[in-house]
Amino acid sequence: MLSIRGGMRGIAALALALVAAGASAAGAGVITHLSGTMSVQRPDGTVRILAQKSEVQPGDVLTTQNDSYAQINFTDGSAATMRPNTTMKLEAYSFNKEAPQKDGMFMRLLKGGLRTVTGLIGKRGNQDAYKIGTSTATIGIRGSSGDTVECPTAGSCGSLEPGSYHTTYTGSYIMQNEGGSQIVGEGQFGFAVDPKKPPVLLPGDPGLNLSQLPFTLGVGGGAIGGGPGQECIVR
Repeated sequence: MLSIRGGMRGIAALALALVAAGASAAGAGVITHLSGTMSVQRPDGTVRILAQKSEVQPGDVLTTQNDSYAQINFTDGSAATMRPNTTMKLEAYSFNKEAPQKDGMFMRLLKGGLRTVTGLIGKRGNQDAYKIGTSTATIGIRGSSGDTVECPTAGSCGSLEPGSYHTTYTGSYIMQNEGGSQIVGEGQFGFAVDPKKPPVLLPGDPGLNLSQLPFTLGVGGGAIGGGPGQECIVR
């Protein structure tokens, strides 16, 4: 009898260990919409093509091809939509409903455009837990939605000057670097040309022409602002 009970306890312990391992290996988010082609380079260097319902994990470098869009829904309720010819690295992600003090999310936009809608990370506990990194500034959130565009070189975004652009639809974002910081409120356009020069507000749309996305981003059942116009495509 004792050996049976011991065996049962061992099986139970193993089951708990497997559940814990599965929880720790769970992805940060899932691709809920995909139009076109999207690839991922994992931290171990492997590259593969992703599909709808594919998981996204910390350390992944995600890339959309020409005329391709991908929406990622994260476990905290936030969402990000990658525009065509966009590369983004999910540097870090941590979300546990029971431990808000451990929240953290850092997406590094290497090129292209990223539309974001925030979830619980950054709205509870540490307000600075959610950040987007670019070549010239770090962008923090204040419970918001907006578009960020990274133009790494001259001509990469058509006639736009190289640098990092951001526009806010709801709430506010803060662009900051070595030079200083700038809050970008609803309907405003921020720009950072150099990591050592403070970000500035532009007088209006510099020509980003951020049109509606081909699918919704989980806000009120429809796409967020942006207005009509041709996409700002990074080449």
